[in-house]
Amino acid sequence: MSDSRRLARKARMLRWLLNIYPPYLGAGIRVQQISPDMSHIKVRMKLTRWNRNYVGTQFGGSLYSMVDPFYMLLLIERLGSEYIVWDKAASIDFISPGKGPVYAEFNVDDALLAEIRQQTASGKKYLPRLQVDIRDGAGELVARVDKTLYVRLKPQVRQA
Repeated sequence: MSDSRRLARKARMLRWLLNIYPPYLGAGIRVQQISPDMSHIKVRMKLTRWNRNYVGTQFGGSLYSMVDPFYMLLLIERLGSEYIVWDKAASIDFISPGKGPVYAEFNVDDALLAEIRQQTASGKKYLPRLQVDIRDGAGELVARVDKTLYVRLKPQVRQA
């Protein structure tokens, strides 16, 4: 099986698994799309009684949950097994209330991969800062999330 077919199959399986993941089911979070090359993910969260806060808008914790793992997952798959990828830090800036369905899209392009490979080539860690916007159905900004990831090459095992 070619690498692109393997990755496309993995993307379909990951989407299915995330959509039956109990915390996402309860929060109304759905992964709508994962591109076959694992460079793009689109996520949706509808407003439900399970993710509504006291004033009737999207609960902040649910807004963060809907974007938490996706940059890490994309980088793990796009960089390959030679790299260690972890979430290191995050912050969320709430801009306006989410009063209905909200959406977020993640993109990991070839330029970002090249930058990460260059920065980690010596074996040192690299801490890329990535941003994702959460928008409502009209495209209005609801929240902006800044993510810092930890990336480095795995230590090579010495051959005897």
